Amino acid sequence: MKYWLLFVPFLVMGASVETTDAGKVLYEQNCVSCHGLEGKGDGLRAARLNTPPPDLTKIAARRDGVWPMLEVMAILDGYSRNTLPREDMPVFENFLDNEMSEFDTGNGVVTLVPTKLLDIVYYLETLQDPAPTSYVP
Repeated sequence: MKYWLLFVPFLVMGASVETTDAGKVLYEQNCVSCHGLEGKGDGLRAARLNTPPPDLTKIAARRDGVWPMLEVMAILDGYSRNTLPREDMPVFENFLDNEMSEFDTGNGVVTLVPTKLLDIVYYLETLQDPAPTSYVP
């Protein structure tokens, strides 16, 4: 039994790398054209948009180091279109049409959330420069 515990960190690391890879693929398929490869808002379509795409690497920095997981999820899935004016930001319904994963909303309540939505939000977290210093769900 004690040897099994040695493998737990590797299992967790493998799962997070897999999630990040899935999120990166989703980002490349859906976001690069406007936000650019590095998420800085410099994609090929950016100049033609009415509202310039934000620098996605500074989401946490604009919030004093806080990574706002639920806010980012709401922007991507279109649930809360009143967050900020984003007339050129599409709603990504394909992020919602898949398997579900458990997500702790921050108060100990676990709820089911679309896996693709979690994947891309976790990937966006890896783009943060500087890295987040605190988290809110």
